[in-house]
Amino acid sequence: MTIRNFDKLMKPASVALIGASPKRDSVGGVLTRNLLHQFKGPVGLVNPRHADIFGRPVAASASALGFVPDLAVVATPAPTVPAIIAELGAIGCKAAVVIGNGFGSSAEGRALTQAMLDAARPHLLRILGPNCVGLMLPGLSLNASFAHLDPLRGPIAFLSQSGAIITSVLDWAKPRGIGFSCMVSMGEMADVDFGDMLDHLASDPETRAILLYVEAVTHARKFMSAARIAARSKPVIVIKAGRFAETAKAVASHTGSMAGADAVYDAAFRRAGMLRVFSLDELFAAAETLGSGRRIAGDRLAILTNGGGIGILATDELAAQNGKLAELSPGTQAMLEAVLPPSWSHGNPVDIIGDAPPERYAQAIGPLLTDPGSDVLLVLNCPTAVAPSVKSAARVIEAVKKAERPVLVSWIGEQDARDARQLFAAAHIPSYETPEQAVRGFMHLVRYRRNQDMLMQTPPSVPEQFATDLPTAQAAIASALEAGHNLIQGPEAQAILKAFAIPTVESIVAATGAEAADAQRRIGQPVALKIRSPDISHKSDVGGVSLNLESPSDVAVAVLAMRERVERLSPGARIEGFTVEPMIHRATAHELILGLTDDPTFGPVVLFGSGGTSVEVVADRAIALPPLNMALARELMARTRIFRLLQGYRDRPAADLDAIALTLVKLSQIAIDLPDVAELDINPLLADAKGVLAVDSRLRLKPAARPGSSRLAIRPYPRRLEEPFPMPDGGGTLLLRPILPEDEPQLAAAFARMSPESVRMRFFAPLKEVPPYLRARLTQIDYEREMALVLVGPGPAGQAEIFAVVRISADPDNDSAEFAIAVLDQLAGHGIGTRLMEKIIAYARGRGIRRIVGIVLNENLAMIDICRRLGFRTELESDRADALRVTLDLAAPGPAAS
Repeated sequence: MTIRNFDKLMKPASVALIGASPKRDSVGGVLTRNLLHQFKGPVGLVNPRHADIFGRPVAASASALGFVPDLAVVATPAPTVPAIIAELGAIGCKAAVVIGNGFGSSAEGRALTQAMLDAARPHLLRILGPNCVGLMLPGLSLNASFAHLDPLRGPIAFLSQSGAIITSVLDWAKPRGIGFSCMVSMGEMADVDFGDMLDHLASDPETRAILLYVEAVTHARKFMSAARIAARSKPVIVIKAGRFAETAKAVASHTGSMAGADAVYDAAFRRAGMLRVFSLDELFAAAETLGSGRRIAGDRLAILTNGGGIGILATDELAAQNGKLAELSPGTQAMLEAVLPPSWSHGNPVDIIGDAPPERYAQAIGPLLTDPGSDVLLVLNCPTAVAPSVKSAARVIEAVKKAERPVLVSWIGEQDARDARQLFAAAHIPSYETPEQAVRGFMHLVRYRRNQDMLMQTPPSVPEQFATDLPTAQAAIASALEAGHNLIQGPEAQAILKAFAIPTVESIVAATGAEAADAQRRIGQPVALKIRSPDISHKSDVGGVSLNLESPSDVAVAVLAMRERVERLSPGARIEGFTVEPMIHRATAHELILGLTDDPTFGPVVLFGSGGTSVEVVADRAIALPPLNMALARELMARTRIFRLLQGYRDRPAADLDAIALTLVKLSQIAIDLPDVAELDINPLLADAKGVLAVDSRLRLKPAARPGSSRLAIRPYPRRLEEPFPMPDGGGTLLLRPILPEDEPQLAAAFARMSPESVRMRFFAPLKEVPPYLRARLTQIDYEREMALVLVGPGPAGQAEIFAVVRISADPDNDSAEFAIAVLDQLAGHGIGTRLMEKIIAYARGRGIRRIVGIVLNENLAMIDICRRLGFRTELESDRADALRVTLDLAAPGPAAS
């Protein structure tokens, strides 16, 4: 269940309070006063021990109210809640806020929570909480909480798992004039969670920015789908508590020890297109900056100041944040030279000197707003007796009124600066108290743009098509689990990597010292000797690795010494023998680590960073959620320090970055296809201009409770939907498959081949081209909510010609899905459209979608005929006179797709 009955929760016309109280300082008393204070709709009070409260009649039970409330607020002891929810559901109430605690993680609390949910389920009654402060909807003048203040009305939605944060933020925001479309205390999220709220707020016209205070996410896949959709339409800004919490999880890999929970949350927020901040001040500063609706074209900052010192402070903070100071063009410099006094700074920051009158600000702003080398303008002011701050602020506001690029300001000081800030607030210009805060505001714009770019970026095609030998990998894992081995190393691990086309060294297994010496003789070059033990994960930690052994006798000596070291440093470890591998001499290669681990909330995650024996000391790594494509793999690499070295320096050539990225994509595929792999390390992966080579690897196994695809927080590409599509009249066979982000160029090419009439039928308007943002949106779909099947010719995604597309987009409740279809004119009249509609209908039925709807122009007789033959019913579309609404009610759903 997602946003079903959210209209009753978030837009109630009537409210009931169960547990109303005349005690002014009690929770029930505060709730009573808050509800009666301003809300204009009916408010019913329920308490069997009182006939009236504050002069208002009180009912003995919800069923005795005399009306059915849209929303009920339940403020009674936890043991009474399940029966109250059952009563509310029976009278037709569809939403409740459960205030009380006493649920929690104890056995008794869990039982009460389940009883409450069981009571709500038959009635589809939605529950916010329990253990929450309540709900505030300023647009309705509704304060269904026990907070001490009423929030101001504004464009920001604030969701918090902490009730204390809700009341603290309310206290902080009101004197600053910050208003809200809603303030929601999420509590324990037994039913309504962040994913549900994000689905609702994504399309809420009263909300311009969404702020989250997160302690933990539930239902990760729903959260990611909802967050990605919301972040495409408006800024979603998140602060995560518990950044440095230690975990007690035992891990057998470097990846497992380095992929901390906070790093995984960070990766999830980034992948969803959200902006993460680290303090409440920063949270609201980011909301002000991003909520203005301005977006930046680049990441270069121009600074205008009347004080050199504050300009330097801003520049220092910009450097500390890895931001870019704009380099002013010669034309801009010349224009500034013509209007500023000779003593101006002649560079960026543009210091117009402390005696600058308001008009000098305006004269400098003009050239800076048109400078081709900058993207954002930051205007700073420190108070002087020569030019009052308020007058300068007014002149700046006038000068930037029609600016196309974002302008940020920071007026330093108290009295005059406070008045100036009020002017900027009225003009919707983001204003900050210090230059450093202003620069951080600028960096919010930069980071938000980067995250949004990742949402909309078209990835390059995979540089090579790699075939996987999945049966071999599955058999190796099944054999290890059957033998009771949960750690795979050496040749067995290499075999699994080879099954996914990851290059590895060749290893020879030796049970004895004599066999190890013979292995060196067969290899005929210096070798590495490694211990084989199911009880030892990090071999070098116990002296289980010897390098550069040039002869059989060297190996024999090393075997004896290694046994002694291992038995001393790891007593009790079972020694099964040794592996012998040729020494790899690649002088310019970099040592990298690539890995997988399983996060309890978000499932499999991929790690990339600097490798080698000091991997945990160097701690240069980044994390991403699978599935990955080449663009996402490159972005993951770019977040590490070693990435700059991989691009080459001095006499060291650049490494094959495509080969590294492709290995990350293959690793992502392992996470999808092999659910029993709980952890995987490749360390080191050697990378140079020749490509990559996995030198050492280990896998920790754990039988998975769920299939691989269901473990992922983001539904991966559903390869099972690929099928050959025979063309009519012996026209050969094409491929029908789900769309991929890499298909964007070919989608544009297909659009260019459509006739103007076909374009109008599909998009309901004459379009000369599909804009890039829309092409990205149509190809970068969320397979959890959408499906688009493309009919393509031979070749990889990005190169395979597209002939037709059919798609559905489901609502968050999986109740209804809207379809669209486009077939190139050259295929029209051959039944292709009917066959594609049959395919997407079968898919929708398998997903459990209840109905498919679409809008068809009246003149599109061919599509109307297809719909009627497939059983759609038609009716006039209420919003357009030139179109029909077509609806197909699906039969009882089959099993949900994975």
